[in-house]
Amino acid sequence: MAIWFESPAARFEEALPIGAGRFGAMVYGVPEKELLQLNEDSVWSGGPRSRVNPDAKTALPEIRRLLAEGKISAAEKLAFQKMQGCPPNCRHYMPLGDLTAAFTLPAGEISDYRRSLDLETGICTVSFRCGGVQVKREVFASFPAQVIVLRQTADAPFSAEITMDGRDDYYDENNIYYDNNGAFLRFSGGSGTADGIRFSCCTRARCTDGAVTAFGNTLAVQDTHEMLLIFAVRTSYYHPGAELSALAVQDADRALDQSWTTLAASHLADYRTLYDRTDISLPDAALADSLPTDRLLKAVQDGDTHACNALLTLYFRFGRYLMIAGSRPGTLPLNLQGIWNKDMWPAWGSRFTININTEMNYWGAESCNLPECHLPLFDLLRKMHANGTKTAQEMYGCKGWCCHHNTDLWGDTAPQDLWMPATIWPMGGAWLSLHIMEHFRYTGDQAFLAACYPMLHDAALFFTDYLTENAQGQLITSPSVSPENTYQLESGEKGSLCAGPSMDTQIITELYLDVMQAAEILGRDDAILPTLRAQLEKLPKPQIGKYGQIMEWAVDYDEVEPGHRHISQLFALHPAHQISPHKTPELSEAAASTLHRRLTHGGGHTGWSCAWIANMYARLCDGDAVYDTLTKLMTHSTYPNLFDMHPPFQIDGNFGGSAAIAECLLQTDSDGIRILPACPAEWNKGSFRGLRAYGGFAVSAAWENGSANKITIHSDLGGACRLFLQGTWTITDQNDYEITSRKEADGCMEFMTVSGGVYHLTRA
Repeated sequence: MAIWFESPAARFEEALPIGAGRFGAMVYGVPEKELLQLNEDSVWSGGPRSRVNPDAKTALPEIRRLLAEGKISAAEKLAFQKMQGCPPNCRHYMPLGDLTAAFTLPAGEISDYRRSLDLETGICTVSFRCGGVQVKREVFASFPAQVIVLRQTADAPFSAEITMDGRDDYYDENNIYYDNNGAFLRFSGGSGTADGIRFSCCTRARCTDGAVTAFGNTLAVQDTHEMLLIFAVRTSYYHPGAELSALAVQDADRALDQSWTTLAASHLADYRTLYDRTDISLPDAALADSLPTDRLLKAVQDGDTHACNALLTLYFRFGRYLMIAGSRPGTLPLNLQGIWNKDMWPAWGSRFTININTEMNYWGAESCNLPECHLPLFDLLRKMHANGTKTAQEMYGCKGWCCHHNTDLWGDTAPQDLWMPATIWPMGGAWLSLHIMEHFRYTGDQAFLAACYPMLHDAALFFTDYLTENAQGQLITSPSVSPENTYQLESGEKGSLCAGPSMDTQIITELYLDVMQAAEILGRDDAILPTLRAQLEKLPKPQIGKYGQIMEWAVDYDEVEPGHRHISQLFALHPAHQISPHKTPELSEAAASTLHRRLTHGGGHTGWSCAWIANMYARLCDGDAVYDTLTKLMTHSTYPNLFDMHPPFQIDGNFGGSAAIAECLLQTDSDGIRILPACPAEWNKGSFRGLRAYGGFAVSAAWENGSANKITIHSDLGGACRLFLQGTWTITDQNDYEITSRKEADGCMEFMTVSGGVYHLTRA
């Protein structure tokens, strides 16, 4: 249950992450000098601003005409003059700073070193001997207390000097202050813009013996056997107009008034309420306890199947840990690096990249039983909805709302970057809006659905205006792109801007169906519904191209890069359910051909892309291909601390990989639940507990030789439970009463449940 090492971290990609949703740190575990690289999720580079190009609306008809006439270069040139954001970039994420504790330890050599992150407790522990003296350091981020807690104990006295720095002089104040509780270190600053985010940090210390003093801008602990260090931070994003320093001091003081035991107990009670809901166990899982994680990863890279099973079990648990640590109700959602970013100018701004990456971050939130960790995404959607309404009107002259391929903490919806393969793509808001019905399908929360329905409705409303008719009478998007990819015409000309890329119509199909279903559930006779039904009939369907692949564009172009990392035309396979081997075998075969073509040309070379491919193979029920892809994810795209490697570090691959493991074990759609739909041969036995399915069902199962032999289902909402199972099964409830089921021709077994009921299925 732990990620552990026998040496300190020498770099970010070896350090261990802790977090409490809003804030977090990377822990390095150097005996003489602990470094906590700190982040707070609202510390971004500036305030809100409007970036819509004022010329966009007038240029739109001409750009559409040029695309329809095949004049790609002219269309792209005009689009970049008239439609790009002004300025081109929204705000970017920034680190909070570095907290350093330099220790004066007993003399002697360091021995018996161990550094670990216990995934069952969320506590990072560093232990070692120094000249025979036992030293132990424990660090965690407390969501209940809203602080980071560090305790160090030793069998002999030690001293420490605590400082903060590390923002390239962006801070405004870094000093020691005194109050009735003694000295504390205050570190305050902001983004450097008048309307930007400001923050204030407070660090306090307490010791059982010795003394806490200060000099310069250093907090000092002298000659103690036990030190407790508390770090707190507050920002103007969450507390506009407040005295931030006072709030941070208040957090730190409240925590410092508690014992280590009390702080740890409240942290554990909160954390384990979430973590303990779900687990999996694959063969050889115990190997992760006996081998340090870096050596376990090396064994996988050397082809050890047993080590791979152990690492994948650990990787799944780590993915859920990161979700709990990085996304809590009331915080911002997970960006490209979550709350673990060390760079003032991180790659791609560490923004919310919504042409797959942000969505991938939340693929496992529902299936892996962390629905409340999904909620920050909907808070961001509300801001995007308001801003996107203006963008839709000012850029396109359309009703409803839209967003492009990036956004920031303010919900910016204008085009991002100056990069034709990605910039002019008005589908980001639509894709994110699909998470609304996904959350509802798992939870059945009608109050949530009613509150979010306007966002869903207006996302569809935009396309009722934006869609345009092509020469074949179909409704398509124009202009748009197939995210980040480039095609080549027969003439040799290359282009990215296009009309009617396949992914767009797949997203719109899903969006229209979601609005129609939501309206039915909520009993709303919405005026938009007839339009959606009519337009659905005119949307292009997935087409099979000359290579036997699902076509990526409306025309069967060749890709400039056949092994491209994005596989956007397979959105219909995953995360949507429009392509399925059970209902659309011909399209499923074409989807498999699409993956084969990508992979034979070097595809899946980034961590998140590899994770997406694993999910797609799981939907194709190809367990062996999933296993090969997950192995590739471990061997080529995973850092020693198990962070996903784009490269550089991007957290989406962690979440996509853990979601893919869950997809192998349980899949759910409107037809029912499938147990072990893509279980690799290497997972010949194992178990899972608490994976979620549509309809409010939590499913647990054990299996041998690839077949389930025991299944337990908890029903939160009651209603019909539909399972696809081979053979004959007996169903009993928690009172040991046998439940009658109905078997359908397609192998689906249906039985009725009651809210709160527990049902046990055993082979007859």
